[in-house]
This record gives sequence, C-alpha cells and structure tokens, in this order.
Amino acid sequence: MGLYRCVISRGWRQLRYFLMIAIFLSCIYISIWMTLKRTGSREEGISHNSLKNAPENSEILNSVLRNYSFTREQVCNHPNLDPYNPIVMKHFHDVGPLKCGEDENWVKVNNGTLWLNENAKAKHEKISCQYYPIYRKNEYAYKVGDKQAFDKDVITAPSDVIKIDCQSGLFGPKYSNIHTTIAYDKTIHDRVNKASYNDLYMPLNVLMFGFDSVSRNTWLRTLPKTHKYFTEVLEGIVLKGYNIVGDGTPQALLPILTGETEEELPEARRGKPGAKVVDGHPWIWKDFRKAGYVTQWGEDMCWIGTFNLRMLGFDKQPVDNFWRPYCQATQDIHKYSKPFCLGSKRRHKVMMDWVKDGFQMYRNRLKFMFAFHSEYSHEDSSKLNWADDDLLEMLKYLEDNNYLNNTVLILMSDHGARFHAVRTSIQGKYEERMPYFSFRFPTWFSKKYPSEFKAFKVNAGRLTTPFDIHETFHDMMKFEKKDTKNDKLPRGMSLFRPIPTQRSCGDADISPHWCACLGWNATSSSDPITRRAADAIVKFMNNLTKNFRSKCHELTLKSVKNALVLQSNPYIARYLGSLDTDGRIPKESKGAIDKSALYQITLQTVPGDGIFETTVKYIASDDKFIISSQEISRINKYGNAANCVYMDAPHIRPYCYCKTAEKGSS
Repeated sequence: MGLYRCVISRGWRQLRYFLMIAIFLSCIYISIWMTLKRTGSREEGISHNSLKNAPENSEILNSVLRNYSFTREQVCNHPNLDPYNPIVMKHFHDVGPLKCGEDENWVKVNNGTLWLNENAKAKHEKISCQYYPIYRKNEYAYKVGDKQAFDKDVITAPSDVIKIDCQSGLFGPKYSNIHTTIAYDKTIHDRVNKASYNDLYMPLNVLMFGFDSVSRNTWLRTLPKTHKYFTEVLEGIVLKGYNIVGDGTPQALLPILTGETEEELPEARRGKPGAKVVDGHPWIWKDFRKAGYVTQWGEDMCWIGTFNLRMLGFDKQPVDNFWRPYCQATQDIHKYSKPFCLGSKRRHKVMMDWVKDGFQMYRNRLKFMFAFHSEYSHEDSSKLNWADDDLLEMLKYLEDNNYLNNTVLILMSDHGARFHAVRTSIQGKYEERMPYFSFRFPTWFSKKYPSEFKAFKVNAGRLTTPFDIHETFHDMMKFEKKDTKNDKLPRGMSLFRPIPTQRSCGDADISPHWCACLGWNATSSSDPITRRAADAIVKFMNNLTKNFRSKCHELTLKSVKNALVLQSNPYIARYLGSLDTDGRIPKESKGAIDKSALYQITLQTVPGDGIFETTVKYIASDDKFIISSQEISRINKYGNAANCVYMDAPHIRPYCYCKTAEKGSS
C-alpha cells in the first residue's frame, strides 16, 4: 500500500512537471506571436483594422506583412512578396503551348544570308522564288526595292528586311513571307573596324533583352526555366530593390536611355507647341557609337511604339540595325498566320534570332543591343510563358558559343502589370512598382573589377532606379572619380559604386506615388477627406479636357473603389546619418516628423467607366489638394472611346470619353 502511494505520488509530480512546462511554452509562443503581429503591422504601416470591408486585399496585405523584410540600417526596404500567393495566382492561367503552322517556312535566314529550307524542298515540287529588299522610308512607312531572282543556293541578304515569294511547280502551293536578319553593311564594318577600344574602362558588349509589364514576381511565375538558368547556371544578379520612377514605358526607358525624364527633355509630344522629333535626345546608344560600338534597337508592336504613340518618333534611323521597318512590313500579314506567328515561326523567336544574328555578324566588334518584346505581356501576363523555352535556348546558345564571355547581359522589364487583373490587388500595386531587372557579368569580371563587382552585389539589395542604369553604362565607358564629399546624393548612381543605405525615394527622385518603400494605410472610401480628394481629382481631369469639351464629355465621380493614406517609415524622417565611420551607429533626430499627408485613391468615373489611380497631397494648413497629371494612372483600357482626340491631343486620351463613342466602348 505504501509502495502504491509512493508510485501515485511520483506519477502526480511528473504530471505536474510536464503540465507546467507545457503552460510555460504556450505562454512564450503566444507572447512571440503577439509581438510579431504588432511589429509587422507597425513596420509595414498597414492597418489591419481598416480592412474590414476588403477581405481579399486584407489577405494579400497579411502576406505582405509576413514576408516583409525590414532593415533598420537601410532607409528604403521593399516588401518581399510571395510570387505564388494564391490570391495573386488566381489571375494567372495555363495558356498551353503556342503552335504555329505545321508547314515549315520555305526559307531560312541567318547571319545575313538566305537559303531554301531542305524540308520544304523535299516536301514540295521544284520551288522558284523571288525576293525584294525592304528599307526604312521614314518613321511611318517603308519602301520595297526591286524584285530579284532567288537563283543561288545561298543568297546574301540585300537588306535587314526581305520579302520572299515562292511557287511550287506551275500550279502548286505558294509561299509568301517577310524575313529579317542582320545584313552585311560595308559602311558599318569599315567604321567599327577602325575603332580602338583602348580608352574604354570596360570593353564589353551590352545585350539588354526585355519584356513589357513584367514585375519581378511575374517573371518568376511565367519564365521559371529562364530564371533558374540565369541565376543558378549563369549566376546572374537580380536587383531586388529596383523601383520605377514614373508611369508607363517611356517613363521607364527614357531615364535608362537618356538619363533624363520626359519632362526634362525637349518637347516631343504630338499636338504640343514646338514639339520636335526625338532625334536630338541624348540617347545612350550615341555614346556607345562614338566609342566604336555597333548599335541595335528594336521593339515589337510598333503601331504603339514607345516613342511614337504620344511622341513624334525619329526622323533619321537612330541605330545601325533598327527593328521598326520589319515590324511595319509584317503587321499587315499577321492575319495570314496563326496568332503570334509568322508562318511556322513564333514571332518572339524571330526577335531572339535577330539578336543572335547581331552577335554573329559583328562577332569581334563591340555591340550595344536592346530588344524589347511587348505583345505577350502588355495585357495578359500569362502568355509570357510562351517565351520561356525560346529565351532559355537563346541564353544557352550565347553561352555555348562564347558570346557571353565578353558581354554584360541584362534581362529586364519596364514596370509591372498596369492593365492585367492582378493590378487590382494591393500586392499588384507593389509589383507594378518593382519590375524585373537583372545583370550577368562574364565569369572573369569579378577578378578584373573586384571593387565594382562587390559594390554591384551589395547594391542589388538597395534602392535602385532607371537613372542608375544610365550611370552604370557611362561607367562602363569611362570610370571617373566622383566627389563623395557632397552631402546631397545624385539622382542617378552607378551600380559599380556603393549606394548608401540612407538613400530614400526622395534622394532618387521617386515620387511617393511610385515609391514601393513606403507603407500605406487603407482608409474608408466614405471618409470626408477621401471624398473631397476624389472630387478634386475629377475636377482636375475635367480641367485637362476643357478645351475639347465639344468632343469630350465632362466626367463625374461614380465611386471610390479604394483609398490609402501614406504612413511614412518613421526611420526615414529620423535618420540623419552615422555617428561612426563604419556606419554601425545611426544618428537620429528625435523630433523630426513628416507632416505631409498623401492619399492614393482609386476611383471610377462616368460616362465611360474609366478607372483611375491617383496620388494627392493634402495640405491641412491650407485645406487644399495638390494634384499632378504625372501621378494619375488610367488602369483600365479605353479602347476606341478617345479616338476623337487621337490626332489632336493624344496626351488627354485617358481622360476623354468622346461624345461620339458608343456605349461600352471603353
């Protein structure tokens, strides 16, 4: 009996001991969970309590909070968003394979030559062909040269663009298509063969290949094979703090290619007094050309070209090898092939082969090449998956043929989705501001340029912009000593030099409207200031169209779809610098407070059901709103609804709903 009581007593003591441990661990878990919840909410600057009416956005925002990586020593911190968040992934779908015509193109082109496809010769009777050179006439037209007989096994291409017509026998099938390559041009070869690269700091080719409207996360979703090969095999470096500086492709590419914004460059917009063509802009390819480079630039969808839709385009051909004549010559024959194809070839593959031809034609001379593809990703990001295998193949080709051993390879985009459905979510808003941008250097680069490579790898995690890419290009040509004593940071900073941790969006000339470093609190759409701000936005847009009131309706506010108020990172206001030379001890101002209030409002107007996202600054002391047209984004398509001002004032198309427009055309 005594032994029984002893066993019971010992068992009870052990049970109490385990219960106490369990309670203690539970308390620790709850404490940590509550602390993380409070900390995450505070650091991201997004209030959970204000999202009761937006359950979907609430879940997305919670994902933002969970993945947010906050570094106190660094002023700008971009959220680390989950690319496979289910609520984001529902906007993407499997597009299946892109299948073009089964009958292979009868003619093949490569490195400035043409020849009959052996498979076509075997399948069809005796084939006879003629070809016509196509040249650029001006920015809006091309010209076709005289007919020439295809009377040799291999034909030297007379131009970069060639129209080819073939006939099988007397009454057999016919073939007609337009091809492109890099034709041999003695003038260009003579020029670059005289060039000496001794004065160049980094005598390297530059290949920039991009897709329109692709965020860093969308690149991971739709181009996974390419990304894996680029980062794991080629050891490319992705800029995780890359931030846009404006709305749309021109605002993304002009700072890269000129170092300036559209507003700072000479007026080139259609319908504006004194507007001129863009030839006089300080294009980076001009600098590369002076340094002895061959230059190559092209974009598809030339009917809405970056420098043609709103601007007057080029008078003279801007680069040695220009894609635009091919784009113009083929756009009318797209209807004879399957969608996104030209005969048996995928259109994006034609552009990739054009890049490969540039490397072959000028193998031993330096090249600046920029190819930009839009038609898959401009509106529906899911289609971009069609390019994954071919882009991977292009990279492998360049690597296997040793072209990348002397090339800075840049894979990039201009911005994230602007019209795709993912843009309606909070995560989509962040992603629009954080496009994919990456660099890959030759394997020997880190040894020859150790300090530059080290700085680049560090900068990959810091705030970077299109202006920085421009400065990086200049450093490749001439690496000059910079004055580091100046307290004010320059707007553009080369990625080969250390970017300070205290760099903010203000330093980089990124307006709050586009700054992904800042946190926004959701606010009620019925809030009085929000409603007044929305009314002020509509009034502002109507003022932009008032001179065309005979053509454009006056808009009225239909609804406020979403409203956010800016809550700045408190460390941005308080951080003054470092107390020590190592930058480990921060110097902060205890009383510094950012008193300005910024609202980001998404609203819908009628007629036309236009949806706009706008950032408004509210000056409480004067009780007034400050609005800029540069910070108004039209985020749904307007189709033909603004055609009445297409020629006269294309810059007001987002705000104009024509009185002649049919109902529902926007």
